[in-house]
Amino acid sequence: MEFIYKQSELKNIAKQIIEHSHSKSLAFYAPMGAGKTTLIKAIVKELGSSDNVSSPTFGLVNEYALESGELLGYHFDFYRLDDEEEAMDMGLDDYLSSGNWIFMEWPEKIPSLIPNDIQNITIEILDEVTRRLIISE
Repeated sequence: MEFIYKQSELKNIAKQIIEHSHSKSLAFYAPMGAGKTTLIKAIVKELGSSDNVSSPTFGLVNEYALESGELLGYHFDFYRLDDEEEAMDMGLDDYLSSGNWIFMEWPEKIPSLIPNDIQNITIEILDEVTRRLIISE
């Protein structure tokens, strides 16, 4: 499934991702500056959280909750990892088996740790304001 969108259409794109994803684990593949974190922010909001969404570049993982306080999910940024062992050391398996939403930025840094049921999302930069999003297996 493919979508061409601008930032003003993020709410609708977030709805489409939630509706068409076969998994609560989402892997975002995109170059730097393509809008991975901005899209994850829209998805988290659409799922019912008002938490401040930001890239967990330095902490590696952020946790988001629903208005009720119930845990919504985890947001990972693997950009700064040197190897997959670092992800294992932070307890990635426990996060992945939690049953909560999982949002992964830079999953290509941990190729052998990506779950089989992951939903892959690729973002391509078409121009300064336009993106192509592809939801694939």
